Amino acid sequence: MLSTVAGIALDRGLIRSVDEPVANSVKDGGYDTPHNSLITWRNHLQQESEWEGEMWDKNANFLGTEGFGRGQMKPRAIEEAGSHYEYNDVRINRFALSLLRVFKKPIPDVFRDEVMNPIGASSTWKWVPYTNAYVNIDGKRMASVSGGTRWGGGMWISSVDMARFGLLWLRGGKWGDRQIVSSSYVKMATTPSAHGPDYGFLWWLNSKQGMWPGSPADSFRALGNGGNIIFIDPGHDLVVVWRWSAQSNEGFRKVVEAIAS
Repeated sequence: MLSTVAGIALDRGLIRSVDEPVANSVKDGGYDTPHNSLITWRNHLQQESEWEGEMWDKNANFLGTEGFGRGQMKPRAIEEAGSHYEYNDVRINRFALSLLRVFKKPIPDVFRDEVMNPIGASSTWKWVPYTNAYVNIDGKRMASVSGGTRWGGGMWISSVDMARFGLLWLRGGKWGDRQIVSSSYVKMATTPSAHGPDYGFLWWLNSKQGMWPGSPADSFRALGNGGNIIFIDPGHDLVVVWRWSAQSNEGFRKVVEAIAS
């Protein structure tokens, strides 16, 4: 969903290019160091930013210093932006704040006005910030939402609204006669990055058949904490919403088989 907001920013000219350094348009100190100043929007979108710093009392190296269940990682040297993939919530939270800076409008409001209302979604979804994730922009106090549900924030949304959002992406960013996010951006967002594990612009891909063996190679997914998934299969004109189970691949494979038979 942050990827969609970024696509709208690009379409509106608020971001000139995904390969432009974020520091060119975001001047809040977060990109002032020589290392951070080289980070591009693409780096954030592909989780290859290697951004260094602290966001909302969490340091970007939390994977190496805090218990993280089975996903705990060992400390490592920070590499150049664009050279290393790491799934990292702090860096995504930095990305969300940077989008807030360019819109100068709360990201949930952008998402409501530009995406959810046009696709006929309900009014029950909520994009929840952390209790301490607030900044002042042009004299107004605004919340900066998180990219995921870890540490108490994130998107709370129904299955039907998830399905509508998935259908928007299945249709190449178009809803009816309205192009909500450009088809060129959708194509970029679903193209594998150089270093990720079959990863696009915050979308999980299946190009190499490594993530979900048996599912179509052109399928892609939004994968939320706890196994909340939007599965999109363009080849079979299919969107499936799967809730509260990480063991989804066999289910998707069977659905695709039923559709194809």
